[in-house]
Amino acid sequence: MKAVILAGGLGTRLSEETYDKPKPMVEIGGKPILWHIMKIYASHGIKDFIICCGYKGYYIKEYFYNYALHNSNIEFKLSKNDFSLSDNNAEDWNVKCVDTGQDTQTGGRLKRIEEYIPNGETFLFTYGDGVGDINITDVIKNHKHSKKIATVTAVNPPGRFGVLDIEADGNVRKFDEKPKKGQTWINGGFFVLETDIFKYIEGDHMPWEDMPLKTITNENQLNSYKHNGFWQPMDTIREKDILNNMYESNNAPWKLWDD
Repeated sequence: MKAVILAGGLGTRLSEETYDKPKPMVEIGGKPILWHIMKIYASHGIKDFIICCGYKGYYIKEYFYNYALHNSNIEFKLSKNDFSLSDNNAEDWNVKCVDTGQDTQTGGRLKRIEEYIPNGETFLFTYGDGVGDINITDVIKNHKHSKKIATVTAVNPPGRFGVLDIEADGNVRKFDEKPKKGQTWINGGFFVLETDIFKYIEGDHMPWEDMPLKTITNENQLNSYKHNGFWQPMDTIREKDILNNMYESNNAPWKLWDD
């Protein structure tokens, strides 16, 4: 199963960090938050990734191009202008970096990678700036049981994201882009999708959180998985510092893997 990760936005509220690199490459504990998200998926056996690049996408491509080099010992044979790697600690991931445009909206970026998802294949989709101790295996099971086009992981805020009105059986009754006071379940990303979703996205201009989600909600095709554990986005320097301090103090709930 493939995991698609949005990694093309400007990250304007993190401008101190994103002036020279894309937001998903801002580091937490010395590793890009993109890496942390991929590790969350990999801890549940998901190791096939499609990265939707945009703003300074070359930074992401260069990171993975040099990944094995930076995670191995290296021996140089200078007279032969040759080198060899040993003790390679690189993860066994397949990573496809796709240029989805500089100014493309979130839904448009997803639409741009349609050709890389075989028709009829369930796949995963999330943002490149949020982490949590999400049980990906359970989210997938929940989605399969629902038999719907899409499942969203619903989380309790610490932020300001699309609010979900959820029925007792898990069906999403209403999707509101702007939260109202007193509502607690919000869009935390970590979606599971069917390829039918692509027909709801018209082109580059379309945000994922607007017509696609609202339309499938109206058609009773948006399911939810309620996650009661830890979840934290990284939209500001303050939030970046929170995550960094948690990781460096060995108190990172999203760290579902062994070093």
